[in-house]
Amino acid sequence: MTVELESGTRIRALEMRELECFLVLAEELHFGRTAERLYLSQSRVSQLLRSLEGRIGARLVDRTSRRVTLTPLGARFLTGLRPAYGTLADVVDEARAAARCVTGHLRLGFLGSASHRMTAALGLFHERHPQVATSVVEIPMADPFGPVRRAEVDAAVVMLPVCEPDLALGPRFEKQPWRLALAAGHPLVRRGRLDAEDLAAVPLIASAPPAPDYWRDHHAPRRTPSGRTIPRGPLVATLQEGLASAAAGLGGMLLCRPTAEIHVRADLAFVPVTGLPPNELVLVRGKESDTALLRALTAAVADTGCETHTAPDVCP
Repeated sequence: MTVELESGTRIRALEMRELECFLVLAEELHFGRTAERLYLSQSRVSQLLRSLEGRIGARLVDRTSRRVTLTPLGARFLTGLRPAYGTLADVVDEARAAARCVTGHLRLGFLGSASHRMTAALGLFHERHPQVATSVVEIPMADPFGPVRRAEVDAAVVMLPVCEPDLALGPRFEKQPWRLALAAGHPLVRRGRLDAEDLAAVPLIASAPPAPDYWRDHHAPRRTPSGRTIPRGPLVATLQEGLASAAAGLGGMLLCRPTAEIHVRADLAFVPVTGLPPNELVLVRGKESDTALLRALTAAVADTGCETHTAPDVCP
């Protein structure tokens, strides 16, 4: 570990191992016993001492064949170092203890609907860490990543793909087939099952900005697999806006099967669609927000049977 001390325009680096070695040597006044206490070789102790003396620019220890003593400068340095080193060690110990202790308030965002797997993961997390207050927050379809970036939630379960350099991906949830939400009286409902090529016959309801274009186009594709144009329907900010638009006959909306099952209503039909890559959810967090709380959440999500994310998706 290196500590950098700024003095004027100069930066002086001090290695913690060098300071620790000097403190033990000042107590033992014996290179052999110092090496034993630090689990080092005597030559390594000598090397650390020389390095520290080189940084300071003067000898701190006098060594003869019979005895080891501190120089006057070494004694003065020891007097100032002991309390400073102790304070720093206490700060590090407190930080380590805080990192191991999972406490606080966890805010988990979700997109569309809180799936069974997500609620199961939250239940497992709360069982393991009952002292943590947990809450769930719905994320708008028009801004799937913004709440994480603005720290409105600690993490979120969102649909892939996620090609955001400032976000880290955690475990994936199980893959789900697609359903097309249509007005109950729409002619395509009578088919009972649709192919991706059939999407060319219905405007697709899509998320509004600021959702990224690549993300919006993945969930409301502009072309069928064969290249036929899919008309663009209304742009919506939330799932409920999309469902209302579909029920009003303004277009169709692609949803994963669990979301469709949760939102069954008389004025909508949810028709299975084949020929598209499956829908997949993933846990995301800010890349710089690696805390004990989020590590515990990630473990709970993974332990409910989710897949571990090992490689980024290919992004445009």
